[in-house]
Amino acid sequence: MQLCFFPGCNIPAVRPDVERAIRGSLSVLGIDLVDADNYVCCPAFGAFPSCDEEAWMATSGWNLSIAEQKGCDFVVQCGSCYSVLRMAREHVMHDPEKMARLNELLEPSGRTVTGKSKVRHISEVLYREIGPEKIAASIKLSLKGLHGVVQYPCHTLFPSEVVGFEDSPRVPKGMRVLTEALGATVDAYSRELQCCGGAGGFMKSTPEQAIEFAQSKLDAILEETKADFIAVSCGTCLMHLERVQKTLNERLGEKRYAIPVFDYNQLLALCLGFDPKQVASITMVPRDSVISRLVPVDTNG
Repeated sequence: MQLCFFPGCNIPAVRPDVERAIRGSLSVLGIDLVDADNYVCCPAFGAFPSCDEEAWMATSGWNLSIAEQKGCDFVVQCGSCYSVLRMAREHVMHDPEKMARLNELLEPSGRTVTGKSKVRHISEVLYREIGPEKIAASIKLSLKGLHGVVQYPCHTLFPSEVVGFEDSPRVPKGMRVLTEALGATVDAYSRELQCCGGAGGFMKSTPEQAIEFAQSKLDAILEETKADFIAVSCGTCLMHLERVQKTLNERLGEKRYAIPVFDYNQLLALCLGFDPKQVASITMVPRDSVISRLVPVDTNG
């Protein structure tokens, strides 16, 4: 299966170990990633989509045209990038006037958009195309004995009629099933579907409220679960849930919050046998408590 990889802005610049984990793990599992040459910012909701429809259409259209030229669908890890690109495609695809205007805007570049390339989140591809059974059969190391919790990217759940791929967006199970395929026990808790609090508008306009919001989620994890780690599938969730723990510990003067946060593909790559220094080295919360407890898969059943 061939997919065009849209890395976004943050992951290549700030968390290249996540990009290595994505590229390495998907390759092992049979996904041929094609690079999105000359892509630009998605652009995030706090930019063009909020104030200039045509600029949003043109920028997202440029990106969508890259996947079309490659002849395959986009696969995206960042929740925001995924939602912006998918909503842009849906925004114009069923409106002939907007589609015509988009291609008029793209005409000087020699590009066109027809809508034939879909936008897919990486967790959907792992869940729907590769499947937990193949993942479980492919891993060399297991998270057996470890408890985890999962963080669903908000932008992969709502608005469900546009971006959703779960059977029930209010009772999602994709991330849970995928994490269980690595051998971990996934604990449920009351704030599982709560946003991480890291949305750009939230953090920039009301940072204290955003931190308190995330703290309520972390407290629920500590009080209601045995979590050894948090598994996410969004760059914003990954970085925010780490940063908030560091901030809260500095304010408290103690290390109350110390739950390692991993992008799912980092856990997947580790379980496939990749070097932790290559695929899980950049973090604000130490991960040794998880990495050191990876155990060889028992091939004898």
